[in-house]
Amino acid sequence: MAAEDERAAARVETYAEFAALVGGLAHEIRNPLSTIRLNMELLAEDFEETPADSPTKQRDRRAKAKIDLVRQECDRLQKLLGDFLDFARQESLSPEPGSLNSEIEQLLDFFAIRAEEAGVEVVRYLDPELPSVRLDRETFRSAVLNLLLNAVQAMEPGGQLVVRTRPAGLGVLLELIDTGPGMDPETLGKVFQAFYTTKQGGSGLGLPTARKIIEAHGGTIDVESAPGRGTKVTIWLPAPPRLPTTGRQAPAPAAG
Repeated sequence: MAAEDERAAARVETYAEFAALVGGLAHEIRNPLSTIRLNMELLAEDFEETPADSPTKQRDRRAKAKIDLVRQECDRLQKLLGDFLDFARQESLSPEPGSLNSEIEQLLDFFAIRAEEAGVEVVRYLDPELPSVRLDRETFRSAVLNLLLNAVQAMEPGGQLVVRTRPAGLGVLLELIDTGPGMDPETLGKVFQAFYTTKQGGSGLGLPTARKIIEAHGGTIDVESAPGRGTKVTIWLPAPPRLPTTGRQAPAPAAG
């Protein structure tokens, strides 16, 4: 057992060193990238000031289009670096007892405008007798928000998203069920692979990062999907036995 613990500690140390290395590299790339983008903006302003009757106006218009393309690629790379840093970061959670239903209610209220704009009806089935769980609110919300965005984007130009919570064994389940086009078995088998994406401009790190966050909470995440039948994402979180129920409380026993 001692040897196994030592190997586990060594793996953790190696991962921490690797995470620090790639994080430092990403930051080193991000700094000159920001400089490039800033200078592209300044250069674009110079071309915008060309008088309409200038003989070089057409040439300047073509140059500005190329500058705009470079700016767009800088933005894409900056987003990719941000997603990569989120994925590579070693999670250091500060979980606290709380209500999963409350977290989901607040997140869905925040997400309501985005869903409405996309023509998506959000249906809530939140079990009032759900046990309490331990959550790091910031990281857990970021993981679920990413899943909600994925569901809405999959259903364009509209559909229905069912959000359901219920007890399950020694924990609780959060289910997100959309009416999107679904995925074929090949795509479904790759959804947790880093950098794999079917979305234009996507980084392919959203679902892998969400899985890291859920597993850091001691939970699991599973995806079921089929073409023409939508997609179902299921998150299971453990419910510590000593935490009280966050739903209705039992009445106090009568005196005497």
